Amino acid sequence: MADKNSVYGNSVLHGKYELGRLLGHGTFAKVYLARHIETGKSVAMKIVGKEKVIKVGMMEQVKREISVMKMVQHPNIVELHEVMASKSKIYFAMELVRGGELFAKIAKGRLREDVARTYFQQLISAIDFCHSRGVYHRDLKPENLLLDEEGNLKVTDFGLSALAEHLKQDGLLHTTCGTPAYVAPEVIGKKGYDGAKADLWSCGVILYVLLAGFLPFQDDNLVAMYKKIHRGDFKCPPWFSSESRRLISKLLDPNPNTRITIAKVMESTWFKKSLPKTIQTKGEMEFDSFEGEEETRAKGIQPEILNAFHIISLSEGFDLSPLFEDKKREEKEELRFGITKPASSVISKLEEVGKAMKFNVKKSETRVKLQGPERGRKGKLAIAADIFTVAPSFVVVQVKKDGGDTLEYNQFCSKELRPALKDILWTSPAENPTPV
Repeated sequence: MADKNSVYGNSVLHGKYELGRLLGHGTFAKVYLARHIETGKSVAMKIVGKEKVIKVGMMEQVKREISVMKMVQHPNIVELHEVMASKSKIYFAMELVRGGELFAKIAKGRLREDVARTYFQQLISAIDFCHSRGVYHRDLKPENLLLDEEGNLKVTDFGLSALAEHLKQDGLLHTTCGTPAYVAPEVIGKKGYDGAKADLWSCGVILYVLLAGFLPFQDDNLVAMYKKIHRGDFKCPPWFSSESRRLISKLLDPNPNTRITIAKVMESTWFKKSLPKTIQTKGEMEFDSFEGEEETRAKGIQPEILNAFHIISLSEGFDLSPLFEDKKREEKEELRFGITKPASSVISKLEEVGKAMKFNVKKSETRVKLQGPERGRKGKLAIAADIFTVAPSFVVVQVKKDGGDTLEYNQFCSKELRPALKDILWTSPAENPTPV
């Protein structure tokens, strides 16, 4: 299919998406409304021209944006569904955020303090999550903050983001980027900077703009504006509350070494005032509704016996090795393995692992559910283990993440679950050759 047809009109892209009207465009990309044909779900399709990007040497930046967006899945970050490519274009199928830019709201005038606080709490939650993954946005501004239909904030545009691996030997970043009015003084100074501290400065400017309706550092002369930024030379309008003034002055501290940290921001009285009530995640609701053994007895559920067809359907294609392999699956949210013990022994072992970690445990004859005691960045970690009987003393266990953070889930699987099950894990004869 020619690229011309794939961009204009209601054409079908890669046999999966129907393209609609243009939503917006920038220097290197156009964003279209698109519909996933199979599910009918609407997405935003960002289309980047390869030739243009290569010409200005920005291909690495595009690749970085893809890798970053796959790492940072959070309720307040625009989700990347998938990436496709043709000979001349790269296609990003992204979450469609219908509420427009936060910038458009501020353009109408300053926000009420409670409204500004809600947006700021969501921004800090997203940025804290990014930093926990070693990702620094580096171009935070109201134009890169979108709102969904419920008015929730969504951070977008990770094109200028930096990963921890881009730090130089001094542990600092050295690329000057961002939008002048929102950029931290140390970034302008070109001496190397801490990405987390630089993002926090930008958050401080955003908070000021939300509450004031205008920028803290303004001057028609760019050099004069940079001087104000370096000195931290700004004034709070009289309507700012004393608590918001205090927080902004700590965020807009020109010295990165004494600038407030995210942890301290979240502990501040202004931030904590009217914190949104914790909403149960889907995983937490499912855990609460699972009745375990009582449910199994009431419904007469019997342990499932697997035949050859079941085993094939569980596997990835017709390759049965994924059922029993012991390779790490860092990017996946589920794993399967064979165990040379009856189902009851496996359930006891999983219960033991969960209780040792102070997890809540619910079980039936075919399933064990574990839930972490503390809320992480994406709610409580929830894990479900389904047990399928192949033979009286051989079962297949399928473990998947039911809720919470993927990184926490992977750490639990590699550091707690696998070591606890290693003595009863089935390994193929090829992995344990008999000595000749």
